[in-house]
Amino acid sequence: MDFTLLIVIIVLALIFDYINGFHDAANSIATIVATKVLTPFQAVVWAAFFNFLAYWVFGFGVADTVAKTAHTSSIDLTVILAGIIAAIIWNLLTWWKGIPSSSSHTLIGGFAGAAIAHGFRDVTDPEHAGFKIVNWLKDAKEGELLPSGVMIVILFIVFAPLIGMIISYFLSLWLMYSSRKSIYPKILTGVLMILAIWFLTAVMISYEDIKKPRFDSHFWSVVTEPHNIKWLLVAFIFFSLAIFNLLFSNFSTATAEKVLKKMQLLSSAAFSLGHGGNDSQKVMGIIAAAVAVYIKTNPNIDMSTGWLDLNVVLPSEKDGVKIDGSMPGWIPLTCYSVIALGTLSGGWKIVKTMGSKITKVTAFEGVVAESAGALTLFMTEHFKIPVSTTHTITGSIIGVGVTKRVSAVRWGVTVKLLWAWVLTIPVSGVLAALVYYFLKLFI
Repeated sequence: MDFTLLIVIIVLALIFDYINGFHDAANSIATIVATKVLTPFQAVVWAAFFNFLAYWVFGFGVADTVAKTAHTSSIDLTVILAGIIAAIIWNLLTWWKGIPSSSSHTLIGGFAGAAIAHGFRDVTDPEHAGFKIVNWLKDAKEGELLPSGVMIVILFIVFAPLIGMIISYFLSLWLMYSSRKSIYPKILTGVLMILAIWFLTAVMISYEDIKKPRFDSHFWSVVTEPHNIKWLLVAFIFFSLAIFNLLFSNFSTATAEKVLKKMQLLSSAAFSLGHGGNDSQKVMGIIAAAVAVYIKTNPNIDMSTGWLDLNVVLPSEKDGVKIDGSMPGWIPLTCYSVIALGTLSGGWKIVKTMGSKITKVTAFEGVVAESAGALTLFMTEHFKIPVSTTHTITGSIIGVGVTKRVSAVRWGVTVKLLWAWVLTIPVSGVLAALVYYFLKLFI
């Protein structure tokens, strides 16, 4: 029975991954469709490709955070099953209504809500009973800058769009300042490029620090290290903007528009990459949590044999010694493939909201919003924080709109989106609790 439940959870998790793909497709393609850089079909193919490419770029930090939403030692498989079912229901409902809600927060809200229901119903251990079954806040470990837990995820409902908005606002000002025929904007850009090079050398991992080099060549091993790839992509986005800024004042309006439309391909690709890396990991985390719970109830079973390799190990610490996590290669490969297939299915109702209802988007705004969104996603993934790609790109689009004038943003639409964001976690939690109690009648 437990093994059957485990397989059902994995299948439903992949279905959720697919729904996430078409639900969030609008996040990365709305601006390039709105500015007519690509047709809708070309845009979803473009986004799907980079969703899948994220498989070779990102690690499993976000997956680990999601897997530890609740104490796996105190939950059962019904908790995870109820959480996924609730997340699927809410995602389909918001997609049907054209509301760009967060698939990430739906999943975490559902997982936490079902866990709390279990904590009040079946857990007698006072340390994990009731609300204590959820990992609300955990202190940062050595080498980590931020604490983890559900409270951090909730805080980033505000912080993720705010960071995206601030980055896009300043990128907009930087681009507009660079359009002036003056030496000072070029000096500013030159200084920023030097600072960026210094920052890049500080955060890159050297060959000596790479645990498992992929190549004999030192250069290719450093370049293809997942940690380094992320920062090289950030550098690529920044230097693309910087080079454009150095030349901006020499372009005619028509030439600048053509160049910006080509740059939109790069910025949307970067955002799609961030979306794939952030959102696919959440499904990996759910699968990892399910395997951890299954092993808890079947401690002597060998998960690495047979037709399905599920030898998943969550990162942990024992007697002060860190234990690295591991995951069979087919899990991340399947998750990235499924979210890419979901993206290919589109999500046109949400495209309309994201691409035109918040503010009118030109190629200039598209480049800035997508670049700001991608930078925000790369940063939060680095800190292992599961954030909403929907919230991030919405905040970035708002930041661009505000640089024109505050009234350029349709605040009525934005307020409705904010309500959807705020309600997603509690509604998903309540729905998951109800699903959990219903399932317990039969399981």
